[in-house]
Amino acid sequence: MAITKTAPYDAAEFLVDEETISAYLTEALESNDPRCIGKALGAVARARGGMTQLARDTGIAREALYRALSDTGNPELGTTLKVMHALGVRLSASLCIGEANHA
Repeated sequence: MAITKTAPYDAAEFLVDEETISAYLTEALESNDPRCIGKALGAVARARGGMTQLARDTGIAREALYRALSDTGNPELGTTLKVMHALGVRLSASLCIGEANHA
């Protein structure tokens, strides 16, 4: 039986234009999962110049960014907002009228 070698999947390799990045982050935000959002922001950061550049742009230590934006990270809102601002990501709000969970 032949063994197939595989490489780890890195979404950053596929985030090559603004439309793809926007769709990717929208999906992550709609998950309502802080870890998913953090991981997606980390992928966008890698696609846009890496964690070292992001650390310079946010004023957050590179190691802290790696932790917050990892698979197991749980970034605080302040960190998330700083990262989004540095990446040029803008949030907008819309009401989910008719959805059961609006209490």
